[in-house]
Amino acid sequence: MLEHTQLTVPELSISQAVSHILREIGEDETREGLEKTPQRVEKMYQELMSGYTTNIDDIVNGAIFDCRDDDMVLVKEISFSSMCEHHMLPFLGKVHVAYIPDGKIIGLSKIPRIVEMFAKRLQVQERLTSQIAKALYDHLKPQGVAVMVEAIHLCAIIRGVRNHSTSMVTTSLLGAFRNDKLLRSEFMEQTAKSATTSITW
Repeated sequence: MLEHTQLTVPELSISQAVSHILREIGEDETREGLEKTPQRVEKMYQELMSGYTTNIDDIVNGAIFDCRDDDMVLVKEISFSSMCEHHMLPFLGKVHVAYIPDGKIIGLSKIPRIVEMFAKRLQVQERLTSQIAKALYDHLKPQGVAVMVEAIHLCAIIRGVRNHSTSMVTTSLLGAFRNDKLLRSEFMEQTAKSATTSITW
């Protein structure tokens, strides 16, 4: 009976993997223009994937404050860029985040930082949208949270369908925004004033 041999694949650093890719596509990794490219790409990925090493508790850092108001808080047009997990190409756009306080509000700067934490990972837009909403809902415990993401995807622009006018809109509605039709309409009306056409390469 033949024994199955387990093949061991050597672990590579990002820069070593990039060097391998350069060789595989027929490039000379030692030529002047590419000589330091593997190291530059490794440094870039450490920045683009920094969300994996970011802790939401460190981001919030106690910046939740008492508040008697229960009117909608809306933070619009938070710019972001992320990396599609299917082709590892960028997608970027705007995020709109709203919540209804239930005795607490969060520091304004924390919302863009929560967006960035989830964006700086390999993502799909649908999951990014729901992760932002759930994180805010779990940590602030408001009456409701609404998140809308508008983005354009490089994988649809430079490959595949190659359509430069295609954009994608995703929403996540929790609590009062899911249950209250009027509140949901107010959020949609406010975010509709932000045109996707303003997102350009």
